[in-house]
Amino acid sequence: MRYTGVSPESGRTGLSVRTALTNPSTRPGLRLPGRVTVIAGARDVSVRHVRLGLVTTAEPDDPSAPRRLVQFHQAELTGGFVLPAGRGRTIPFQFPMPWETPVNIFGGAPLLSLRMGLRTEVAVEPELDQGAMVPVFVHPLPTQAHVLAALDTLGFTLRQAGLVDARLPGVAQALPLHQRVGFWVAPLYAGPITELEVVFVANSAGLEVILWMDRRLALAGITHQSISRFRIWHADADRRDWVSTVDGWLRMAINRHAAAAAHADWSAKIRESAHVSRPPDEPVPPGYGLGGTAGGAGIGGGGGGGDGT
Repeated sequence: MRYTGVSPESGRTGLSVRTALTNPSTRPGLRLPGRVTVIAGARDVSVRHVRLGLVTTAEPDDPSAPRRLVQFHQAELTGGFVLPAGRGRTIPFQFPMPWETPVNIFGGAPLLSLRMGLRTEVAVEPELDQGAMVPVFVHPLPTQAHVLAALDTLGFTLRQAGLVDARLPGVAQALPLHQRVGFWVAPLYAGPITELEVVFVANSAGLEVILWMDRRLALAGITHQSISRFRIWHADADRRDWVSTVDGWLRMAINRHAAAAAHADWSAKIRESAHVSRPPDEPVPPGYGLGGTAGGAGIGGGGGGGDGT
């Protein structure tokens, strides 16, 4: 299937822009292939540049402020050129998806609250920018998919997913925003915590998993938050017992959470393992859902261990 975005023809320049994606489904760290076609009208058009950018709607760090459209990653396809009247030019591209790109496909289904698009910007003289946008569907990395599947096996239920237009303190990030995935807490863990949010920060080597926990007692007006961080390598991810790994992370994080709130009589530790007899889900094979698309970064063209910090 080919997805296209077409900008309305400019009445002043007669220029039209068409963007087509070979496959709109991708994953962080891959290239998104496609092409941009620009066609001039009745007169020559001087183009300053053609750029591509990933655009989404994110919440500002201030929860009281409204959501806003954010372009969080861009790459230039070409510099200036003159397009003769009535002529067209097609520019192929391999747009690099950042490793930290937010995921908007969960369990094979898109989340309408996490829409993302690839916007084409064609700047023409003197100051007119014309754009065409196409939807992009970002599937989880295999390591992310394993973590999400393990949480599902352990009894957690996806509650919501959102983007925050802010950086996380103390975390090395390439993008100016981050994604938070909220879950209803599984019964075994429901005593010590009432809310769980998961943040993924990926790079080419591995994945950092941040567990954001909260315990609220509405009647007493008590709340306590804690954050735990764990790292895992992409290599040999298919050989790991992910249910046991994620359960270990949760128990460690909850016990640290309870220790930090030890002065409160409602704190409690997890003392039994939530590991179930079901084996981990089969790993997602390379290229799953991508129509064979693969690649690294750029336009134009160790061992698996986890540790708590």
